Amino acid sequence: MKSLNNKVAVVTGAGSGIGRALAIALAKEGAQLALSDVNVEGLEETKKQIGKDLSCVRTYRLDVSDKEAVYAHAEEVERDFGKVNLIFNNAGVALSAKLLEVDMEDFEWLMNIDFWGVVYGTQAFLPKLIASGDGHIINISSVFGIISVPKQGTYNAAKFAVRGYTEALRQELKLDNLPVQVSCVHPGGIQTEIARNARIGATEDRNLTDTSFDKVAKTTPAKAASIILKGIKANKARILVGPDAHVIHFLSQVLGSRYQALTQLWAKKMIY
Repeated sequence: MKSLNNKVAVVTGAGSGIGRALAIALAKEGAQLALSDVNVEGLEETKKQIGKDLSCVRTYRLDVSDKEAVYAHAEEVERDFGKVNLIFNNAGVALSAKLLEVDMEDFEWLMNIDFWGVVYGTQAFLPKLIASGDGHIINISSVFGIISVPKQGTYNAAKFAVRGYTEALRQELKLDNLPVQVSCVHPGGIQTEIARNARIGATEDRNLTDTSFDKVAKTTPAKAASIILKGIKANKARILVGPDAHVIHFLSQVLGSRYQALTQLWAKKMIY
């Protein structure tokens, strides 16, 4: 997919952060947009920031953890636009808690959005992407889908699962010779509100969590969106976002499981 002009792109979690930046970048490239979020006010702000003719932009309130709602959304988008070319399964939440202390309701909340939301979005839209003859699935994992970090075990579980699911799907679609490409995105620290909106464990310090995130969040959402769209056009299987993502990916390859000694040292200094 060398051009995004007139392609129909579905973006979940488009009310803020990377999702909003993707919507703005896609609009600049001439894509038609189906934007969703649980935050309707955020979607309206995204529309304002697109800053151009909005005749090809539609917004939808959507909870990606609701399987029936996601499948209904896929049908609605196809009716509204006549086709679907790209699905960005971007909606996500965060949780900072030790696994010894994590509330299971919080764990399930995160998995339902960060993992099952990706699966529902992919499975619901996949037949429509195949029918388009030129489709692309973009699933947002994280650098925490490459390495694990203390107090992020729940997030790690979801993001590793997204990576495994997405990489298997890419191989299957290639083997079946179907016209849909698949990319897994691994952002590093991105300047969004995900940490401030995160749930935290009972013994966690909110200020420490926010401060630690701010220190590592060096890449802007706009830059992240630019990297992602370039990766799509190059049909990359794995899209690394930010210099920290490249460093983490490199260390994981060189050190194997020995990277854990480094993340333990980092955690002891920054968040423990």
